Amino acid sequence: MNASPPSVFGVDRSLTGKAWRWRGGNMDLCDGMSLRGGPGGLEDDIVTQLLLSRGVARDDLERHRTPSLRSFLPDPSAFRDMDAAADRLVQAILTNETVTVYGDYDVDGATSAALLILLLRALGHQARYYIPDRLLEGYGPSGEALVRLASEGSSLIVTVDCGAMAHEALEMAHNAGVDVIVVDHHKCAHELPRAAALVNPNRLDEGELAAGHGHLAAVGVAFLLAVATVRTLRRRGFFETRREPDLFALLDLVALGTVADVAALHGLNRALVAQGLKVMAKRENIGMSALIDASRLGRAPTCSDLGFALGPRINAGGRVGESTLGVRLLTTSDPDEARDIAGQLSRLNDERRGIEQEVQEMAEAQIERQHNRSVIVVAGAGWHPGVIGIVAGRLKEKTGKPALVIALDADDAGNGKGSGRSISGVDLGAAIIAARAEGLLIAGGGHAMAAGLTVASGKLDALSDWLDDRLAADVSRASASQAVHLDLALAPGGLTPDLVETLESAGPYGMGWPGPRVAVGPVRVVKADTVGKDHVRLIVSGQDGSRFKAMAFRAAETELGQALLHAHQGRRLWLAGRAKIDDWGSRPAAELHLDDAAFAD
Repeated sequence: MNASPPSVFGVDRSLTGKAWRWRGGNMDLCDGMSLRGGPGGLEDDIVTQLLLSRGVARDDLERHRTPSLRSFLPDPSAFRDMDAAADRLVQAILTNETVTVYGDYDVDGATSAALLILLLRALGHQARYYIPDRLLEGYGPSGEALVRLASEGSSLIVTVDCGAMAHEALEMAHNAGVDVIVVDHHKCAHELPRAAALVNPNRLDEGELAAGHGHLAAVGVAFLLAVATVRTLRRRGFFETRREPDLFALLDLVALGTVADVAALHGLNRALVAQGLKVMAKRENIGMSALIDASRLGRAPTCSDLGFALGPRINAGGRVGESTLGVRLLTTSDPDEARDIAGQLSRLNDERRGIEQEVQEMAEAQIERQHNRSVIVVAGAGWHPGVIGIVAGRLKEKTGKPALVIALDADDAGNGKGSGRSISGVDLGAAIIAARAEGLLIAGGGHAMAAGLTVASGKLDALSDWLDDRLAADVSRASASQAVHLDLALAPGGLTPDLVETLESAGPYGMGWPGPRVAVGPVRVVKADTVGKDHVRLIVSGQDGSRFKAMAFRAAETELGQALLHAHQGRRLWLAGRAKIDDWGSRPAAELHLDDAAFAD
């Protein structure tokens, strides 16, 4: 029997009940900035160890230090149907067909649609767009909408971030005489819907190279289609009399959609986001620039800003407002229009927060009756479908279990629309697809970490039981392996702005490429209070006299938060979290955003 790996600072059970383990090698800097026992027993610099502990092979380090598209971009032709999709799109451009881009109503859908619209515009072709209403039409292309677009003159429809499971809708489109290209990344069934081309790295018949890019968001797949389309036009001599479009200028859209869709930030995605952030800093997209201003960012956006400031505003249009606002913003060339839409999206985002809080409180009241469930399933009449995905994410964080939140509509024959979020190691999307095949769902699909569904209210209990049976073992294994994985340990005086800069240089960080976590201590709490609604703020000091600020977000009512608020009674603490820069003062200082804490004595 293998012994458990050594705990960091000897913490086997923290204030959140977790053990503290090294993610990779032991990077204990408490004794004077020396690295010991790194991967392979070698002494490495901090960035090297961060890359190695995230799965980078030693002989591939340089490519990952500065991720570029030249190093990571695959040949688009490696993807099934990519060449067919590019050929069909080129045909539409050359013959001036009416093209409609049909996008999903979330950030990935909005950025994917905007990317193709801007590409076609740069190629001299004015495409239309169609974004379904979340409440009236739901997720995915509807047959009625596709047929209507055909009757209005569209001979080619490109669906983005949807369509992989739309068998009936695409059959209706085919019968109406309109070609459909599907650009998606959601899980597929063995039988694919009828389409002129279906580009999706998660096709079950996909080749090894393309399947290795199954972590792409739809906007990443759309970018590959853009590359393939421009290449096809180049081969046909299209650019002999005109300039080629600057595809790199579209990478700000790719970065936003990728991060907001919580796609894994390794390999190609990391390169796309790293380069996209550089493009975003130039503020050449008028709508994106207005969105940055509306988010009150006084600097170039970071990866975190895409997920927590820009993305939610685009999402707010599809959740509680007008579903087309995101695409309109990201494709407009009018600064005044961009400013107006960005302001409207910010107001809708504020409205969304209020609705979300109300639904979350009602959902949490139901959790208390589900302690023995491996998958949390809550449902309520009148819950706003636009916020259920966010609430599902909150419940997942609170319980450590996959969570499904279902909004029941009394006017829709008792059906409910649900959204789910999963934990690492539990493939919720595959389970939802299987539940649909079992006849438990009217519709459903997704990917490993997120899923959507439509269910008859009379089958809610059966669905809950079925999911519990199917996923119990996976949830148990995933929960048993939960730990706080740390990259390095510091004495309090080692938490400096220079260290934060070094850590951030191995980014961008996100799903699949976790931000570095540091353990700091021992410290004593000098001051503890609650700020905002439920954030805990600490001022702590080390034995060396150094002080720094620490923040535990949304933690005031948790066991961790309560322990921190009362820790000034004398016991010393080890703290664990993400090192960040606090630039509110006269000069930048380092602070710690807490994930966990443990008593040191």
